[in-house]
Amino acid sequence: MTTLRAGWVITQRDLAHWVRQPWTPIFGLLFTIMLLLVFGFLFGGAISVPGGGDYIDFLLPGMLALSMMFGVETTATAMAADARRGITDRFRSMPIGSASVALGRVGADMVNSVAELFVLIAGGLLIGWRITDGPASAALAVLLLLLLRFAVLWIGIFVGLSFRGEGATMAVQVLVWPIGFLSSAIVSAETMPAWLGAIASWNPLSATASATRQLFGNPTGLTEGALAGEIWPAVVWPLVLTAIFVPLSARAYRKLRA
Repeated sequence: MTTLRAGWVITQRDLAHWVRQPWTPIFGLLFTIMLLLVFGFLFGGAISVPGGGDYIDFLLPGMLALSMMFGVETTATAMAADARRGITDRFRSMPIGSASVALGRVGADMVNSVAELFVLIAGGLLIGWRITDGPASAALAVLLLLLLRFAVLWIGIFVGLSFRGEGATMAVQVLVWPIGFLSSAIVSAETMPAWLGAIASWNPLSATASATRQLFGNPTGLTEGALAGEIWPAVVWPLVLTAIFVPLSARAYRKLRA
């Protein structure tokens, strides 16, 4: 069986688990919607966007990018659970490529990511967010969001294979929350102290959030700086992360012992 075919079979297996037990993706989606409502309507009135513009329009692309980052926890937990219960070792004993298990997990999570994005976009439109640029730019924004998700999924696979048990979940939470909120997903980096804003501006999540705001035709919260109006960091950062964590994930998979 080829690596891609085996990966597709494992993708179907993971999707079947979600059909039978859908609460994990549902609660993940509800959590993101809750954050959107809290920041949009509870705190939004006190937040101004540099350069002007409606805060909901600024927030929505940032929350879409943040939701792509949150997906790493589900991936890491699932990989750790399979490794702990010996399921990954059973896959290793089969005549399939060593990358099949990881590709299967990534495939299932990407299907879930597409569904999650469209639900969040529909919810954003219902609360007043608007896409003011053309459909081609909006489609490119969605692709950039999915590219970020693809990259962070490999981080989740590496963490899940390296830290089995509850350690995987804790490691991801320590990783995701600081990176997620030390970015321009919720507020503009220009409103932060200079040193903190510089860190947030170079956050991969900020790159995707800023690029998607521009492509959706929303206020970016950037009025100056080297990265203002630039889309290329949203492409480069995910490619760099993928290039780093795919080999690390392959190494962690080979180090597993039955």
